[in-house]
Amino acid sequence: MRLVVFGLTISSSWGNGHATLWRGLGRALADRGHEMAFFERDVSYYSQNRDLFKWEDGELILYSDWQTVRDQARAALKRADAVIITSFCPDALLATDLVESTGVSLKVFYDLDTPVTLAEYRKQGCVFYIPSDGLRRFDLVISFTGGLAMHELKRLFGARKVATLYGHVDPKFHRPSEPLESYRADLSYLGTFASDRQPSLDRFFVAPARSLPVQRFLIGGALYPASFPWAPNIYFVQHVPPSEHPAFFASSRLTLNVTRPSMAEMGYCPSGRLFEAASCQTPILSDYWPGLEEFFRPGEEILLANNTDDVAQALSVSPDRLQAIGTAGRNRVLTQHTSAHRAKELEELLYHF
Repeated sequence: MRLVVFGLTISSSWGNGHATLWRGLGRALADRGHEMAFFERDVSYYSQNRDLFKWEDGELILYSDWQTVRDQARAALKRADAVIITSFCPDALLATDLVESTGVSLKVFYDLDTPVTLAEYRKQGCVFYIPSDGLRRFDLVISFTGGLAMHELKRLFGARKVATLYGHVDPKFHRPSEPLESYRADLSYLGTFASDRQPSLDRFFVAPARSLPVQRFLIGGALYPASFPWAPNIYFVQHVPPSEHPAFFASSRLTLNVTRPSMAEMGYCPSGRLFEAASCQTPILSDYWPGLEEFFRPGEEILLANNTDDVAQALSVSPDRLQAIGTAGRNRVLTQHTSAHRAKELEELLYHF
C-alpha cells in the first residue's frame, strides 16, 4: 500500500510521544513492503530539538506552511491507497478538506491522544484538529486507547467505524543495554511534564523520594517548570534522546509509569513508554487503570502501586525478583506489543475495511 500521513512530528521526540511511535511503525510497514509519506509542519520547537534528520523507512516532507506544500500533498494523495490524519496535526483541518477534494479511497483519522481529545471537547466544545462536523467524513477512526473512548468517539464525533491501534515498541531499538552512571537511579521516570499528571507524580515519585533520602530518583523529560517540587535526591535530565532511552531504562532498578487522569478514566490506555521500558527488560512500577491486565500480568510482568507506601515496598523487592519481572515483561512485549505486531494490525484494518 501507499500511505500518506499528516501528523504532528516524526523528526523530533522532544516533548511528545508521537515521533518514536511513527518511526517504529514506519519501519515495520516498510519491512512489510508498504510505502509511507509523512507530512510534518516544520515548527521551531521541533526543528531546534530534532533527533531524526534522514528517515530511511519512508518519505518525510517538512514544510513551512500549508500553502507551500498543498500541491505536493495533492499529488501524493492522488497516488495513495489510504490517508491517515492524526491528532495534534497542526494542519489537520486543511488536510481533511484536501483529502475530500482528491477522492482518496480510504480516509482514516488516527487519534493518538483520544482521552485528551475527549476531555478538550467536553471543556471547550471543539478541538482544533477535529472538523466542525466531527469525524463523519472519515471511513475509519483509529484510537490509541480503548475502553470507554471507543463509545465516546462515536457519540461525540459521529465516528462511523472505530478500531484500536495501541502503543508499541521497536525491539531492534529498545533492547537491554549497558547502564550509564549518568542515568543511575533506584527509581526513574521518563516523560514530558503535564500538569494533570502531577498529582500522581507527587504521590508515586516525589513523596517516596522525600521518605527515602538515601535512594536516588531520576526524571528525564521536557517542559518541567522551576516550581516543580524538587528534593535533594531527585535528579533531572532535560531531554533524553531516543538513542539513549535503552541506557536510561537499563540504569534504573525500577522505572515508573504514571497515567493522565483522563486516560485512566477511559481505561485500556498503555503508553508507548510502557512498552519501551519493558522491551529494555527494565521492571516497571505503574499506577492502575482498567484493562491494564490485558497488556501485562500484575505481579509477574509489572508491579502496581496505589499509594506512596507501595512505591517504597516495590523498591525493597529483591534484585532477583525484579530481574524476573523485567524478563517476563520483555517476553510479553516481544510476543504481543512490537511495532511489527501493530503494523500487521493496521494492515488488516486497511485491507479488510
